[in-house]
Amino acid sequence: MNDDRWRQGVERHARRLDGAERGRRSLLAQTVFLGTLSILFLAPLVGGAYLGSWLDGLQAGYSVRWTVNLILLGLALGILNVILFIRKHW
Repeated sequence: MNDDRWRQGVERHARRLDGAERGRRSLLAQTVFLGTLSILFLAPLVGGAYLGSWLDGLQAGYSVRWTVNLILLGLALGILNVILFIRKHW
């Protein structure tokens, strides 16, 4: 009877260790995750800067009104993208 309890305890601990090993993320997985976060953050930011610069170029004279506003909008969208992605995949 005592031998069966010992064996069950060892098997239970082995299953827990196997589950912990599978749940741990590798270095490659962490690198891909951080790369995805950076793309999600930078794409709206760079897109806003490019679109704002193009719109400012269409106006006569010197203006950065569209560029600054669309950079700020891209920043807000990038932060929102990162927050939503982390909530879904973390």
